Parts: sequence; structure tokens; C-alpha cells
Amino acid sequence: MSVIYLLLALSILVALIFFGVFIYSVKRGQYDDVHTPAVRMLFEDELVKEENQKQSIKTKD
Repeated sequence: MSVIYLLLALSILVALIFFGVFIYSVKRGQYDDVHTPAVRMLFEDELVKEENQKQSIKTKD
């Protein structure tokens, strides 16, 4: 029975640590930009094409 109390206390401690890390990351701005990652994948091909064109121009010179 004492093992259950130990596991319960340990799980609450781990949950509080994760909650604290989550609050810390929110305050540091980790989740501020939620729009750009969704849009970035739509324009990624264009960025790769531009980058390849720049590299091909450099190699021709």
C-alpha cells in the first residue's frame, strides 16, 4: 500500500514539473507564432526554387 502512495506523490511531482516547464515556455513566447508554420509549407517550394536559382547563377560566374 505504501508503494501506491509513493507512486501517487511521484506522479503529482512529475505533473507539476511538466506544468511548470509549459508555463515557462508560454511566458518565453514559444507558442506565439501559430500562423507562419502553417503557411510556410505552402511557399516552401518557391523558396527552394529561388535558392537553387541563386546557386546556379553563382556557379555560372
